Amino acid sequence: MGIGVEMAMDKRARLLADLAKGPANGVAAGAGSSALEASGLPWPGFVHLRVHSAYSLLEGALPIKTLIKKALADDQPALAISDTNNLFGALEFSVKAMEEGIQPIIACQVDIDMEDAEEGDRRTGREHLQRPPAIVLVAATDDGYARLVRIVSRMYLGGSGSDRPVLKFSWLDEEGTAGLLTLTGASGGPIDQALRDGHPARARARLEALAARFPDRIYVELQRQAGYDRAREARIIDLAYELDLPLVATNEAFFPTPDDFEAHDALMAVAHNAVVSDDRRPRLTPDHAFKSRAEMMALFADLPEALENTVEIARRCSAVVKKRAPILPRFTAGSEGEDEAAALAAEAAELRRQSIEGLERRLAKHGTAPGFDEAAYRERLDMELGIIERMKFPGYFLIVSDFIKWAKEHNIPVGPGRGSGAGSLVAYALTITDVDPLRFSLLFERFLNPERVSMPDFDIDFCQDRRDEVIRYVQEKYGRDQVAQIITFGSLQARAALRDVGRVLEMPYGLVDRICKLVPNNPANPTPLDQAIRDEPRFAEEAEKEPAVARLLDIAQKIEGLYRHASTHAAGIVIGDRPLSELVPMYRDPRSDMPVTQFNMKWVEPAGLVKFDFLGLKTLTVLKTAVDLIARRGIEVDLAALPLDDKPTYEMLSRGETVGIFQVESAGMRKALIGMRPDRIEDIIALVALYRPGPMENIPVYNARKHGEEELSSIHPKIDYLLEETQGVIVYQEQVMQIAQVLSGYSLGEADLLRRAMGKKIKEEMDKQRARFVDGAVERGVSKAQADMIFDLLAKFANYGFNKSHAAAYGIVSYQTAWVKAHFPVEFLAASMTYDMSNTDKLNDFRQDARRLGIEVVPPSVQTSYRHFEPGENRIYYALAAIKGVGEAAVDHIVAVRGDRPFVSLEDFCLRIDPRQVNRRVLESLIAAGALDCFGHDRASLVAGIDRIMGYSARAAENRVSGQSDMFGSGAATGPEVIHLPVGETWTPAEKLQREYQALGFYLSAHPLDTYADVLRKMRVQTWADFAVAVKAGATAGRLAGTVTGRQERKTRTGNKMGIVTFSDGSGQYEAVLFSEALALHRDLLEPGQSVVITVNAEERPEGIGLRIQTVESLEERAARGQQALRVFLRDATPIRTVASSLKTRGEGQVSFVVIKDGGKREIEVELPDRYRISPQLASALKAAPGVLDVELV
Repeated sequence: MGIGVEMAMDKRARLLADLAKGPANGVAAGAGSSALEASGLPWPGFVHLRVHSAYSLLEGALPIKTLIKKALADDQPALAISDTNNLFGALEFSVKAMEEGIQPIIACQVDIDMEDAEEGDRRTGREHLQRPPAIVLVAATDDGYARLVRIVSRMYLGGSGSDRPVLKFSWLDEEGTAGLLTLTGASGGPIDQALRDGHPARARARLEALAARFPDRIYVELQRQAGYDRAREARIIDLAYELDLPLVATNEAFFPTPDDFEAHDALMAVAHNAVVSDDRRPRLTPDHAFKSRAEMMALFADLPEALENTVEIARRCSAVVKKRAPILPRFTAGSEGEDEAAALAAEAAELRRQSIEGLERRLAKHGTAPGFDEAAYRERLDMELGIIERMKFPGYFLIVSDFIKWAKEHNIPVGPGRGSGAGSLVAYALTITDVDPLRFSLLFERFLNPERVSMPDFDIDFCQDRRDEVIRYVQEKYGRDQVAQIITFGSLQARAALRDVGRVLEMPYGLVDRICKLVPNNPANPTPLDQAIRDEPRFAEEAEKEPAVARLLDIAQKIEGLYRHASTHAAGIVIGDRPLSELVPMYRDPRSDMPVTQFNMKWVEPAGLVKFDFLGLKTLTVLKTAVDLIARRGIEVDLAALPLDDKPTYEMLSRGETVGIFQVESAGMRKALIGMRPDRIEDIIALVALYRPGPMENIPVYNARKHGEEELSSIHPKIDYLLEETQGVIVYQEQVMQIAQVLSGYSLGEADLLRRAMGKKIKEEMDKQRARFVDGAVERGVSKAQADMIFDLLAKFANYGFNKSHAAAYGIVSYQTAWVKAHFPVEFLAASMTYDMSNTDKLNDFRQDARRLGIEVVPPSVQTSYRHFEPGENRIYYALAAIKGVGEAAVDHIVAVRGDRPFVSLEDFCLRIDPRQVNRRVLESLIAAGALDCFGHDRASLVAGIDRIMGYSARAAENRVSGQSDMFGSGAATGPEVIHLPVGETWTPAEKLQREYQALGFYLSAHPLDTYADVLRKMRVQTWADFAVAVKAGATAGRLAGTVTGRQERKTRTGNKMGIVTFSDGSGQYEAVLFSEALALHRDLLEPGQSVVITVNAEERPEGIGLRIQTVESLEERAARGQQALRVFLRDATPIRTVASSLKTRGEGQVSFVVIKDGGKREIEVELPDRYRISPQLASALKAAPGVLDVELV
């Protein structure tokens, strides 16, 4: 233990001892208290009772760390936080204040409904927007804190959930107030409010009512910020004296210093969705800073009693929120009055019974691992059960096992285990995990170490779609008031702070956006704004050019990191042995009816609650869907029983064909797999562990040794067998533990402590461990020099080493995904596309993969498509719900009315659908995506006639309602009335594909470049996919073709313009940039929908390949140069007018019409006298015209 930690412990111990003596004892400040007695002066003179920490969301700008630092600087012996309507920071503040020797006072500012509104009281619209009055409840005793927790929890759980939480006055009678003090809330309180509104009698009645509920525990609160109403203060003081109630001086603090007022004012504007210049919004003053004791004593020098009462309140408060040991929920419901020992014994017996029976079932089904017999399994099970019973954790294992069994019984996919839990044979026997720890040499002590008591922690992966069902089951089983999710606080990151501040300062959006984009965008590891400003000189340049930018940066830095909102943590839930509001304050997320703890993930466990991680893993959902699709073919796939030596699976992985495969999809992983050529599950597990910064450098070593290209180097003959599986490379933390056990005689529990010490790199602890390791190794015949060398090697790898239990579990999921793809690619891709429906880049990857595998992706159609992607015979039917602008409700409606009777015609489709469900926008999207092509109408005609289609559907719907369903003659012999669509210009193929692109996010039925295939071949243009491979091999320039899908223009730091253009070709999408002169020259060619040939310079960067455009050429122009003549084949002369309207541009090409007569026996060719510009695009457009049989370019 370090000196600093010991000092903090001493301070905390002294403080707790002082507080334990009860409220009569002084403010726990050691020497300071005696100074107060000796001098007769009112030391400390003043104690803050109204501080808003950063947990007063978008209101307080005082993080707890900052607050304690300021209190220490001012030698403040005690301090209260009174956040608005919450106790989010109670435990954190209490623990951190005590570590610094400051007495924490836990309070809460609560909105109160005095329930005294009279008939005829009418509030104006402005008053409705005002915040309700608030009082402050202060926890004086531990009983008072428990009561405060119950009251604050009830404010959230007892309300409607959508309203702002409020304390009803009557609850004070119902809950009681013993152990609580109250402050009347000053200008924001119910007494001041009544006086301000001209109701002095009501003010008196309210004060009397509060005084009756808090006998000898109420203080009339006074605040003196700039501009306070002196007359109203005098009336309040008179009222207090009349009722013989004490006064107390406070200063509601929201921010550290007056200099922070401007930043806080901007934060208030953000909170109220207003702008800084709006005078109507709530505003504070620079006086709402955290004032020093001296400032407060000077401010209230005329009312010394009000100052002295702040110290009295601190003396009356002995409540401290302390950390608790974990309170484990009970699995077996014992009889009333059953003692704890009997309950534990019952749980231990139940765990033993379930484990032994479960192991027998596992062994009967899967047998033993190579090198182990059944006796070894039973011995390991007995050892684990002994440790679990000794550590009193049987109930925990039984609870986890119970909800996992329930999930499996209800066909909800559950992961094979993640984290260190897979190292437990008990977990395997109870079906908590599906990984045999003996088969993979996984260690129980890595999960539950008998040498270091800490909670076991199973992270459970569930199917993402049905995770909530498991949470509901747990709620019902243990009681709704004993199960909750965990709160999480979203903080203002650099970019969000800049955007929010820019908005409230009314700065131009473009300017703010430009500044935001200078901050690196890395959500996994956000860059703080001060670091971004240091690293990027353009910030200083912008601030110099525009003074408003300097102000923006200054304010944003002050509010960055403050909490913006509270929401629910995605994974964790807690289960208690009693109603949770008896242990921690509770909250309700307005978006959910599930209770949530007010302490976050970091503080909920120290509060004594046991956390269970319910994680949603999309891969499990994809696998379950694929298995269900395969089952339609009458083939049952049991993922848990797949052979782990399947040759086609490893061959596919060795080729790097990993699109959609869990954990190994990235380009780097593909490269590693191609180098590794895996042929056993251990290779996949090792790769999952190695593919991370640091250990990654060992992948080539592993591969070279695996293929015999490099000798295995021995660390020491005694431990070579431990590293045999990983080619002599230390990959796993478990190997570090086993080496310590074999070489130096550590128990596995001690070895786990060694591994943790090595990971933390605390010198004092490392020196102790080195001595222990080296002595143990020397005793076992290893030289001291060698033992030192091995210790250093282990220390390096302990930091890099990966948890093998986690790698094994995820390696198995990776293998399962690969196996399904290798054997059932159609079903696998259909399932994968369904669960990445909103990610068009991923959909395009899957579509390309399907094409590579020879699987047809059938374009969307209202006749054959469903909500999800559906498999067919070597084909996948595109999902209607994947079309942009077509909601799931509309898709379900179309599929329902189609039933098992395909639509006969467009008219039949219109007669069946409800136009309220399939509205105009949905129809436009369906047409653009080609989903109505099945009715034989041109897409352009359908769009032109959309009003007629909508009108027809609306009249049909009205007639259905009125009972005149046969109005359209749908029962007559002639069939329904026909919709006559307008005849207009057809779309060119490029226009048609551009609209398809907008509806789907990529080109599906064809690609605009397909028309130019011959031209591109002659020009030796590379596809993007081929060029990307060439760049990785060293190429720095190339010629590409692409259809422009998007273009952005931005200013560079020198003020010049640059263009960022997105292109698509048949192999994928890519982005390229060009600068001012080139942009001005080629801007007209780079409009979305245009197809061009570009030459580029390329550079490989960490984030991908960077392309800079050198030249741009219109593909249509280029193609037109090589075309001499165009022949249009017709059955009769009807389409000639339509075709002629498409021939607009004069050029060098000859055009002729060929009319086919007598069933193809005769042809009449008519050559047009004028010459035209002809191209493949024109040929495609003419081919699409009604009545044209074929078009030939010569």
